[in-house]
Amino acid sequence: MKKITKLDPVTAVKYIPHDTIKRLSLYLRSLRRLALKKTAVASSEDITEFLNISSVQFRKDLSYFGGFGRRGVGYDVEVLQREIERILGTDSVWKIALVGVGRLGSALLGYPGFLEFNLKICAAFDSDAGKVGKTIGGVKIEGTRDLKRSIREHGIKIAILSVSGGSAQKVSEELIKCGVKSILNFSPVNLVLPRSVCVSSVDLASELESLVYKLKRGKFLNV
Repeated sequence: MKKITKLDPVTAVKYIPHDTIKRLSLYLRSLRRLALKKTAVASSEDITEFLNISSVQFRKDLSYFGGFGRRGVGYDVEVLQREIERILGTDSVWKIALVGVGRLGSALLGYPGFLEFNLKICAAFDSDAGKVGKTIGGVKIEGTRDLKRSIREHGIKIAILSVSGGSAQKVSEELIKCGVKSILNFSPVNLVLPRSVCVSSVDLASELESLVYKLKRGKFLNV
């Protein structure tokens, strides 16, 4: 098997498309599935079989980060899995703070799958005094007044925001003051934050509206 050429994921190229990074996560899941099946070497077609992604796109995405695999032989599943984890930065555990322990927040706390990707919610906060002190998924809920102390103690850089739209902006600004650099926003508002902060918003209503639009117009392709 040809040795993989390692390149620094940040400096290897000037620009890497956001969609490429998202697809790397899908490739990683596929490689883990193959590893569970004891597959040692896989082709690009094997890796993308259930992803609705072409093998050509797969090879193009990997080309941003160096040489992988060997023509006519395939990819070492274990090695490629390890390399993609290194590129994504999930080769070590990342601590996460959750703010807002409503129905969605509670479900996220109870989800065990994050650890498979080295992601761990280790702190949770809510402004409702009735929820403070309770434990969900092994995480004790704290009051928002403890936000600064707890985040700094844990060294947290990533937060999940699951609060009402009216308080989302204020809470996100407070998180930044505490040292948070990335926010996954489930609140139904557009956060206005410094460019140095990475924000990814999940708007479920908008996604459903998009599906309705495609359904009514017969647009069933995944575009």
